[in-house]
Amino acid sequence: MRGGQFQALRLAQGLSQAGHVVTLLAREDSPCLEMARTSGLDARPLTAVTVRRFSRQADLVHAHDARSHTIAALLSVAPLIVSRRVSFPIGGGLARWKYGRPRHFIAVSKYVKSILTAAGVGPEKISVVYDGVPLLTPSTAGESVVAPASSDPQKGTALTVHGARLAGVSIRLSIDLEQDFADAGLFVYITRSEGLGSAVLLAMSAGVPVVASRVGGIPEIIDDEKSGLLVENSPQAIAAAILRLQKDRSFARRLAARGRQSIEERFSIPVMVAATTRVYERVLSC
Repeated sequence: MRGGQFQALRLAQGLSQAGHVVTLLAREDSPCLEMARTSGLDARPLTAVTVRRFSRQADLVHAHDARSHTIAALLSVAPLIVSRRVSFPIGGGLARWKYGRPRHFIAVSKYVKSILTAAGVGPEKISVVYDGVPLLTPSTAGESVVAPASSDPQKGTALTVHGARLAGVSIRLSIDLEQDFADAGLFVYITRSEGLGSAVLLAMSAGVPVVASRVGGIPEIIDDEKSGLLVENSPQAIAAAILRLQKDRSFARRLAARGRQSIEERFSIPVMVAATTRVYERVLSC
């Protein structure tokens, strides 16, 4: 489960709770499909057959990743909305055809919207809807410095470890962020490319101060020096930010409190569901 799968699941749950009829299609044997079924959603395997069948019954089809976008572009009968979360450029050829099919796009940040417009998608066809995350139990603010465990070369794990070593601290590389935020004192999120950064939002939700890369959509969710610290992708800058927050605990607490407040006001699941519903309504009204 990554950020996009969690957002699709939380959106489906929120829409269902609001009284909409929702069918979630996900890959067979995937954690997303299993979690959707466990939560009581109508969840089916994602195949060409199910997309064709259920799109005939739907007012809208909403694709959340590249594979579902491709299948729906080819087979969906209902109007298609596509969420774009990634920050890499869009190619030509078949990709141009595929991106010409949706009725509307939901970009996870203004930065991702700029990538879509650079590829020729009209800005009137793009709405920005930020991720929504649950409000977690506040961290007990222990000593651990947490970073996501990732083998993705774009995620900057090696840079994070190098920066922590320069700062003289050990890093807990986490495969379960929500669990490890329970007693975290600091979250470090270093990446070379990022559409938004839902892991950053989770840390803010748990009241954990954040050090994150100044790239992609991250500056749209972190107000530098107010709800977190933005740094350049160098070990020296990462180390300096870690040491600053470790030495100035009151400053770290202020960042954490402001970050959690921004989750409540701007990045909660109800806010995300309501904003997505407004996009649906605009598309259907056309």
